[in-house]
Amino acid sequence: MSNDKNTVVISDEEAELKKRGYALGTHLGDGSYAKVKSAFSEKLQTRVALKIINRKKVPKDFREKFLPRELKIIACVDHPNIVKMYELMEFHNKVYIAMEHAGHGDLLEFIKLRGAIPDDKAKVMFRQVAEAINYLHEKYVVHRDLKCENLLLDNNNNIKVSDFGFARTYVAGDISRTFCGSAAYAAPEVLQGQPYHLPLHDVWSMGVILFIMVCGSMPYDDSNIKKMVKDQLEKKVSFSKTKKISEDCKALVHSILEVNCKKRATVKQILEHTWLNSPTTPGT
Repeated sequence: MSNDKNTVVISDEEAELKKRGYALGTHLGDGSYAKVKSAFSEKLQTRVALKIINRKKVPKDFREKFLPRELKIIACVDHPNIVKMYELMEFHNKVYIAMEHAGHGDLLEFIKLRGAIPDDKAKVMFRQVAEAINYLHEKYVVHRDLKCENLLLDNNNNIKVSDFGFARTYVAGDISRTFCGSAAYAAPEVLQGQPYHLPLHDVWSMGVILFIMVCGSMPYDDSNIKKMVKDQLEKKVSFSKTKKISEDCKALVHSILEVNCKKRATVKQILEHTWLNSPTTPGT
């Protein structure tokens, strides 16, 4: 080995990626069973996000059930508000997913930095979420892990839905008993371990996301799940009196965070709601 202090030692992983046209960059974050790094793609001449999943380190259930589902789904979805997959590679017992790089981080970071999103801007961003989820549901795909951390922002602050680790396909009328995602964004029927209709899992999470967007805080305290379910069932959602939130927006949140599944708004009804279809102030 050279004694030259300027010698750069690169790992087998970096060398293999370089052969495939990717120059590995900085660490972007960690998921449940994956890490995400930035990389430069020679072929695309742009920066990408590289999701790396180590097959040896993930639970058997995830490796055999959830991972194949995720890979199959992300390969067949194509929507401007869903993170685009460019390439799928596999070597050294690891799966590498080269994806669109969202330069402005995630929605949670955005809200922590700037606070609650003004009504007009929230309307634009939430419509993008709803259109992405409507697209998925029309393809009979449910996400099941919708949360602010999984909504990425591109350089123009457009929403990009990401992380399909718990996603699955379904047929109309399908129900599931699998608990997925984060408790803070989960519907009461999911938290209570009841069989749930798959699209309604995503819908409830959208209601939590909208509340966080316009209020800058959570609708329920998830530090005590039992109490949180009680609050959900008793429809205890209170809006800040100090923030300017339109009555139409509040009505939409209430229609989504509806305990009775038969009365809960569908994604189509969300897209048709008065709030989303009222004019925005020019320049927002």
